[in-house]
Amino acid sequence: MPKGPKRLIVLVLGILAALTGLLWVGQGTGIVQGSYMTGSDTWLGIGLVCLSVGALLIFLSLRRPPGNQDATKSP
Repeated sequence: MPKGPKRLIVLVLGILAALTGLLWVGQGTGIVQGSYMTGSDTWLGIGLVCLSVGALLIFLSLRRPPGNQDATKSP
């Protein structure tokens, strides 16, 4: 789990961006109906970019910082 408020904020923003991107991809491909975005290649592209940014933010918020080794490991 992320430590610190900055990491938590980045994680939440990443999750929101990824979910929004998934919705837009669904609308762009026509899976999600009922919007002017349905079936639009533009929203498919925007959704893929948003999903990628969200995944990157999630990855960055969950990775361990360099040099932060587990104290139980012996050299």
